[in-house]
Amino acid sequence: MDALVMLKKPRLKKPYLIVAWPGMGEVAFKAAEFLVQELKAQEFARILPDEFFYLSGSVISDGILEVPRLPQGTFYYWKNPAPKGASGARNDLVIFLSNAQPDLARVDDYAKAIIGLAKELGVESVVSFASMPQPNDHTQDSGVWFAATDQKIKDNLKKYNFSPLVEGQISGMNGLFLGIAKKAGLKGFCLLGEIPLYTIQIENPKASAAVLEALEKIINIRINTTPLKEQAQAMESEINKLLEYLKLGGSSGSPAPIGEEEVELIKKTLSQLTNLPVSVKERIEKLFEESRKDISKAKELKIELDKWNVYKEYEDKFLDLFGKNKDKGN
Repeated sequence: MDALVMLKKPRLKKPYLIVAWPGMGEVAFKAAEFLVQELKAQEFARILPDEFFYLSGSVISDGILEVPRLPQGTFYYWKNPAPKGASGARNDLVIFLSNAQPDLARVDDYAKAIIGLAKELGVESVVSFASMPQPNDHTQDSGVWFAATDQKIKDNLKKYNFSPLVEGQISGMNGLFLGIAKKAGLKGFCLLGEIPLYTIQIENPKASAAVLEALEKIINIRINTTPLKEQAQAMESEINKLLEYLKLGGSSGSPAPIGEEEVELIKKTLSQLTNLPVSVKERIEKLFEESRKDISKAKELKIELDKWNVYKEYEDKFLDLFGKNKDKGN
């Protein structure tokens, strides 16, 4: 069964492929969705979901259960209008947007279907987006990190003063696809927008705007991110209202207002209650393993635990390192 339905086949000039799936903070999906709307990109193909997804639940709207529907994956194209009198080629865009992550057992075939069409259209470079959870405050600007498929692209991205992701893992399709694309002979990079640890399950339009502004510089296109920034201000305002409500003691029945220290504690608690990125968990476990062999590594481990506000969660395990080390010395 052919996984693709072609509505039309556009003729494009040196197109980039931009891909996005839902993830933490909805950074990637929100950015790509906004890009489609802002550029008025045209739909030209779809990927059939039957082979790559399975139903996992029913949606209820206004008390009525709706018929379950499989996720959708759609291809769009945008032709980059060359300015009058300009010389040299401009890059067109192919944008693939999916509203769900596929069944991991079928990821290879799913990715190959996307890559096959991309190559047919002349794509040589892939761009993905993702989130970068950090121990930041929601009022801070969202920084941008990057990961590249080769040294040349890495060196080129350094000039924009983005932060390189030196090690770790980009979980989910927004990271995995880029690796599969590299194996298939494509090059590219991932742009990661910073989000506060305690808001990873909240949509973050500020981070989406940040990665789009980074993309704008890299591939020289114009993107008006003002609507995203306005959404970010509204989101920030709502979070501030919640914190102010807590400071004032909540409802009239609350025993007493809370102070700044308690607010910070709430943020840290929220960080602990949300899921750490897989790459962070793996790094922490690796540091524990290294610290068991060399106790001097414990300092680096403590810094990592404090950075992600999870020391309390690992405290017993951390202190046990010193007990075991003492026993070895006797």
